[in-house]
Amino acid sequence: MKTLLGAGSSPRLPSCPLRLLQPSKAPVSLPRCQGDSRNETSGGKSDLSIGSPVVVVEAPPTLKTATAMSSLRINTGLVKQGDVGRIIARKPKDVWAVRLAIGTYLIDGKYFKPLNVDE
Repeated sequence: MKTLLGAGSSPRLPSCPLRLLQPSKAPVSLPRCQGDSRNETSGGKSDLSIGSPVVVVEAPPTLKTATAMSSLRINTGLVKQGDVGRIIARKPKDVWAVRLAIGTYLIDGKYFKPLNVDE
């Protein structure tokens, strides 16, 4: 294989001067992601985790499928009050992926509550 450099020559460095950036002395504030105390006291949402059983308390007006290519559709009686499902994943803004008998949907936390199976 031919080399572009001659025998014994070294690669050329750029002729422009390089400036090193000095670290800033200004204080930096970073936001903290902490749990909202309102969510923990209202509705028992702190009890939710992956695999938790849940019951729908109000039928959501729209449904979004939890697939790679999700679709948004009007709830025409697919998910009803009293349907039982299981938490599959947590999404941002109190949205949960819930597996129901008819499929897996992204449902806002205000439409369901943890199912108590104390018998």
